Amino acid sequence: MTDTSERPRADLRRAPERYLSRPEEGIETRHAFSFSGHYDPKNTHFGALLACNEETLAAGAGFDEHRHRDTEILTWVVEGALAHRDSDGHAGVVRPGMVQHLSAGSGVSHTERNIGGAEGPVRFVQMWLQPDAFDAEPAYGLRRVDPAQGGLTLLASGMARDEDGEALRLRRSDAALWLVRAGAWQPLPELPSAPFRYAHLTAGSVGYRTVPGPQGGGRSMAPGDSVRITGAAFADPVAGEDGAELLLWEMHSPVSYG
Repeated sequence: MTDTSERPRADLRRAPERYLSRPEEGIETRHAFSFSGHYDPKNTHFGALLACNEETLAAGAGFDEHRHRDTEILTWVVEGALAHRDSDGHAGVVRPGMVQHLSAGSGVSHTERNIGGAEGPVRFVQMWLQPDAFDAEPAYGLRRVDPAQGGLTLLASGMARDEDGEALRLRRSDAALWLVRAGAWQPLPELPSAPFRYAHLTAGSVGYRTVPGPQGGGRSMAPGDSVRITGAAFADPVAGEDGAELLLWEMHSPVSYG
Protein backbone atom coordinates (compact mmCIF):
# COMPACT_ATOMS: atom_id res chain seq x y z
CA MET A 1 0.00 0.00 0.00
CA THR A 2 1.01 3.64 -0.35
CA ASP A 3 3.12 4.94 2.55
CA THR A 4 2.65 8.64 1.87
CA SER A 5 -0.37 10.83 2.48
CA GLU A 6 -1.22 14.41 1.57
CA ARG A 7 -3.25 14.78 4.76
CA PRO A 8 -3.55 13.05 8.13
CA ARG A 9 -5.63 9.90 7.92
CA ALA A 10 -7.05 7.30 10.31
CA ASP A 11 -7.87 4.27 8.15
CA LEU A 12 -10.17 1.97 10.13
CA ARG A 13 -10.12 -1.74 9.24
CA ARG A 14 -12.79 -3.93 10.84
CA ALA A 15 -11.96 -7.40 12.17
CA PRO A 16 -14.35 -9.20 9.76
CA GLU A 17 -12.59 -7.52 6.82
CA ARG A 18 -9.39 -9.43 7.53
CA TYR A 19 -8.52 -12.30 5.20
CA LEU A 20 -9.45 -15.55 6.96
CA SER A 21 -7.35 -18.68 6.52
CA ARG A 22 -7.57 -22.15 8.04
CA PRO A 23 -4.28 -23.77 6.96
CA GLU A 24 -4.74 -26.86 9.16
CA GLU A 25 -7.34 -28.37 11.45
CA GLY A 26 -7.59 -26.37 14.66
CA ILE A 27 -5.86 -23.26 13.25
CA GLU A 28 -7.69 -20.07 12.32
CA THR A 29 -5.90 -16.89 11.26
CA ARG A 30 -7.20 -13.46 10.32
CA HIS A 31 -4.61 -11.50 8.33
CA ALA A 32 -4.36 -7.72 8.23
CA PHE A 33 -2.05 -7.73 5.18
CA SER A 34 -1.18 -9.90 2.19
CA PHE A 35 0.14 -13.17 3.55
CA SER A 36 1.27 -16.48 2.05
CA GLY A 37 -1.21 -17.48 -0.67
CA HIS A 38 -3.32 -14.34 -0.16
CA TYR A 39 -1.92 -11.43 -2.15
CA ASP A 40 -3.36 -7.94 -2.46
CA PRO A 41 -0.86 -5.57 -4.12
CA LYS A 42 -2.57 -2.60 -2.43
CA ASN A 43 -2.23 -4.11 1.06
CA THR A 44 1.28 -5.48 1.57
CA HIS A 45 2.38 -3.43 4.59
CA PHE A 46 1.90 -0.24 6.58
CA GLY A 47 4.93 1.72 7.68
CA ALA A 48 7.50 -0.96 8.52
CA LEU A 49 4.83 -3.46 9.61
CA LEU A 50 4.61 -6.51 7.35
CA ALA A 51 2.03 -8.63 9.18
CA CYS A 52 -0.50 -8.44 12.00
CA ASN A 53 -2.20 -11.81 12.41
CA GLU A 54 -4.91 -12.73 14.88
CA GLU A 55 -4.32 -16.42 15.58
CA THR A 56 -6.52 -19.00 17.28
CA LEU A 57 -5.13 -22.47 17.99
CA ALA A 58 -7.51 -25.09 19.34
CA ALA A 59 -6.44 -27.51 22.06
CA GLY A 60 -3.76 -29.79 20.60
CA ALA A 61 -3.22 -27.59 17.53
CA GLY A 62 -0.22 -25.57 16.42
CA PHE A 63 2.23 -24.63 13.72
CA ASP A 64 4.83 -27.28 12.90
CA GLU A 65 8.45 -26.27 12.45
CA HIS A 66 8.86 -23.49 9.89
CA ARG A 67 11.61 -21.01 9.08
CA HIS A 68 11.95 -17.22 9.15
CA ARG A 69 14.69 -14.83 8.10
CA ASP A 70 15.30 -11.09 8.64
CA THR A 71 12.00 -10.48 10.43
CA GLU A 72 11.20 -9.07 13.87
CA ILE A 73 8.34 -11.19 15.24
CA LEU A 74 6.36 -9.92 18.25
CA THR A 75 3.70 -12.00 19.98
CA TRP A 76 1.03 -10.91 22.48
CA VAL A 77 -1.30 -13.56 23.96
CA VAL A 78 -4.89 -12.57 24.66
CA GLU A 79 -6.19 -15.89 26.04
CA GLY A 80 -4.59 -19.24 26.91
CA ALA A 81 -0.89 -20.07 26.61
CA LEU A 82 1.40 -20.42 23.60
CA ALA A 83 4.43 -22.76 23.63
CA HIS A 84 7.44 -21.63 21.54
CA ARG A 85 10.54 -23.65 20.67
CA ASP A 86 13.22 -22.74 18.13
CA SER A 87 16.28 -24.18 16.43
CA ASP A 88 18.63 -21.99 18.50
CA GLY A 89 17.55 -23.77 21.69
CA HIS A 90 15.13 -21.17 23.02
CA ALA A 91 11.87 -22.34 24.55
CA GLY A 92 9.18 -20.36 26.31
CA VAL A 93 5.51 -20.24 27.19
CA VAL A 94 3.78 -16.96 26.42
CA ARG A 95 0.78 -16.11 28.57
CA PRO A 96 -1.46 -13.04 28.86
CA GLY A 97 0.58 -10.15 30.22
CA MET A 98 3.78 -11.30 28.51
CA VAL A 99 5.43 -10.20 25.25
CA GLN A 100 7.70 -12.39 23.13
CA HIS A 101 10.25 -11.24 20.55
CA LEU A 102 11.94 -13.48 17.99
CA SER A 103 14.50 -11.71 15.83
CA ALA A 104 14.95 -14.16 12.96
CA GLY A 105 18.15 -12.56 11.65
CA SER A 106 20.16 -14.87 9.39
CA GLY A 107 17.54 -17.61 9.83
CA VAL A 108 15.80 -19.59 12.54
CA SER A 109 13.17 -22.35 12.62
CA HIS A 110 10.50 -22.58 15.30
CA THR A 111 7.28 -24.26 16.36
CA GLU A 112 4.26 -22.61 17.98
CA ARG A 113 1.61 -24.70 19.69
CA ASN A 114 -1.22 -24.47 22.14
CA ILE A 115 0.40 -25.52 25.40
CA GLY A 116 0.20 -29.25 26.16
CA GLY A 117 -2.79 -30.25 28.27
CA ALA A 118 -4.80 -27.15 27.43
CA GLU A 119 -8.56 -27.65 27.32
CA GLY A 120 -9.37 -24.41 25.49
CA PRO A 121 -7.88 -22.39 22.65
CA VAL A 122 -4.99 -19.98 22.73
CA ARG A 123 -5.64 -16.64 21.04
CA PHE A 124 -2.81 -14.29 20.22
CA VAL A 125 -1.74 -11.40 18.03
CA GLN A 126 1.49 -11.83 16.09
CA MET A 127 3.15 -8.93 14.30
CA TRP A 128 6.06 -8.93 11.84
CA LEU A 129 8.30 -5.89 11.46
CA GLN A 130 11.01 -5.30 8.89
CA PRO A 131 14.43 -4.85 10.58
CA ASP A 132 17.03 -2.35 9.44
CA ALA A 133 19.91 -4.67 10.36
CA PHE A 134 19.99 -7.79 8.20
CA ASP A 135 21.73 -11.17 8.37
CA ALA A 136 22.39 -10.78 12.10
CA GLU A 137 22.55 -13.58 14.66
CA PRO A 138 19.03 -14.69 15.65
CA ALA A 139 17.87 -13.49 19.07
CA TYR A 140 15.01 -14.27 21.44
CA GLY A 141 13.36 -12.42 24.32
CA LEU A 142 10.39 -12.98 26.62
CA ARG A 143 9.27 -10.71 29.42
CA ARG A 144 6.34 -10.25 31.74
CA VAL A 145 4.93 -6.77 31.46
CA ASP A 146 4.39 -4.57 34.50
CA PRO A 147 1.90 -1.98 33.18
CA ALA A 148 3.10 1.54 33.77
CA GLN A 149 1.04 4.09 35.64
CA GLY A 150 -0.75 6.31 33.20
CA GLY A 151 -1.69 3.50 30.84
CA LEU A 152 1.19 3.66 28.36
CA THR A 153 3.73 0.83 28.60
CA LEU A 154 6.69 0.30 26.26
CA LEU A 155 6.89 -3.36 25.20
CA ALA A 156 9.70 -3.36 22.63
CA SER A 157 11.85 -0.74 20.92
CA GLY A 158 14.90 -0.32 18.74
CA MET A 159 15.16 3.40 19.41
CA ALA A 160 18.23 4.88 21.10
CA ARG A 161 16.06 6.80 23.57
CA ASP A 162 14.79 3.48 25.03
CA GLU A 163 18.00 1.44 25.20
CA ASP A 164 18.38 1.72 28.99
CA GLY A 165 14.83 0.57 29.79
CA GLU A 166 13.22 -2.84 30.24
CA ALA A 167 11.68 -3.04 26.79
CA LEU A 168 12.75 -5.86 24.49
CA ARG A 169 15.25 -4.62 21.89
CA LEU A 170 14.21 -4.53 18.25
CA ARG A 171 16.53 -4.51 15.28
CA ARG A 172 14.85 -1.44 13.84
CA SER A 173 16.19 1.86 15.10
CA ASP A 174 13.07 3.96 14.52
CA ALA A 175 10.20 1.76 15.71
CA ALA A 176 8.59 0.87 19.04
CA LEU A 177 5.64 -1.21 20.23
CA TRP A 178 3.43 0.10 23.05
CA LEU A 179 0.67 -1.35 25.22
CA VAL A 180 -2.10 1.19 25.78
CA ARG A 181 -4.75 0.78 28.47
CA ALA A 182 -7.58 2.95 29.78
CA GLY A 183 -10.45 2.41 32.20
CA ALA A 184 -14.15 2.68 31.44
CA TRP A 185 -15.04 5.96 29.74
CA GLN A 186 -11.51 7.28 30.29
CA PRO A 187 -9.46 9.05 27.61
CA LEU A 188 -6.49 7.10 26.33
CA PRO A 189 -3.12 8.42 27.50
CA GLU A 190 -1.28 10.78 25.19
CA LEU A 191 0.08 8.58 22.44
CA PRO A 192 3.55 8.90 20.91
CA SER A 193 3.61 10.78 17.62
CA ALA A 194 5.12 9.32 14.46
CA PRO A 195 4.58 9.48 10.68
CA PHE A 196 3.13 5.95 10.80
CA ARG A 197 1.16 4.49 13.71
CA TYR A 198 -0.76 1.23 13.74
CA ALA A 199 -3.32 0.60 16.50
CA HIS A 200 -4.83 -2.86 17.08
CA LEU A 201 -7.57 -3.23 19.70
CA THR A 202 -7.29 -6.43 21.74
CA ALA A 203 -10.04 -5.80 24.33
CA GLY A 204 -12.82 -3.33 25.13
CA SER A 205 -13.77 -0.51 22.79
CA VAL A 206 -12.52 2.91 21.72
CA GLY A 207 -14.26 5.94 20.26
CA TYR A 208 -12.27 8.65 18.45
CA ARG A 209 -12.39 11.41 15.86
CA THR A 210 -10.69 10.83 12.53
CA VAL A 211 -8.81 14.14 12.74
CA PRO A 212 -8.71 16.91 15.37
CA GLY A 213 -11.42 19.55 15.44
CA PRO A 214 -14.95 19.78 14.04
CA GLN A 215 -13.93 18.28 10.69
CA GLY A 216 -13.13 14.95 12.32
CA GLY A 217 -15.79 12.28 11.94
CA GLY A 218 -16.65 10.03 14.88
CA ARG A 219 -15.59 6.37 14.71
CA SER A 220 -15.53 3.42 17.10
CA MET A 221 -13.32 0.32 17.44
CA ALA A 222 -14.27 -3.16 18.63
CA PRO A 223 -11.87 -6.02 19.50
CA GLY A 224 -9.87 -7.07 16.46
CA ASP A 225 -10.32 -3.74 14.70
CA SER A 226 -7.26 -1.74 13.69
CA VAL A 227 -6.49 1.81 12.57
CA ARG A 228 -3.65 2.81 10.25
CA ILE A 229 -2.72 6.32 11.29
CA THR A 230 -0.71 8.89 9.35
CA GLY A 231 0.15 12.29 10.78
CA ALA A 232 -2.03 13.80 13.49
CA ALA A 233 -5.13 11.71 12.79
CA PHE A 234 -6.85 9.52 15.45
CA ALA A 235 -7.91 12.37 17.72
CA ASP A 236 -9.39 12.35 21.23
CA PRO A 237 -9.57 8.54 21.70
CA VAL A 238 -11.73 7.47 24.66
CA ALA A 239 -12.33 3.98 26.06
CA GLY A 240 -15.84 2.53 26.17
CA GLU A 241 -17.84 0.99 29.00
CA ASP A 242 -15.45 -1.95 29.45
CA GLY A 243 -12.25 0.06 29.14
CA ALA A 244 -9.74 -0.58 26.39
CA GLU A 245 -6.49 -2.39 25.67
CA LEU A 246 -4.66 -1.88 22.40
CA LEU A 247 -1.27 -2.47 20.84
CA LEU A 248 0.27 0.57 19.15
CA TRP A 249 3.18 0.62 16.72
CA GLU A 250 5.19 3.83 16.55
CA MET A 251 7.10 3.85 13.23
CA HIS A 252 9.17 6.68 11.81
CA SER A 253 9.87 5.23 8.35
CA PRO A 254 8.22 2.77 5.95
CA VAL A 255 9.41 -0.53 4.53
CA SER A 256 12.67 -0.17 2.61
CA TYR A 257 13.33 -2.02 -0.64
CA GLY A 258 16.80 -2.71 -2.07
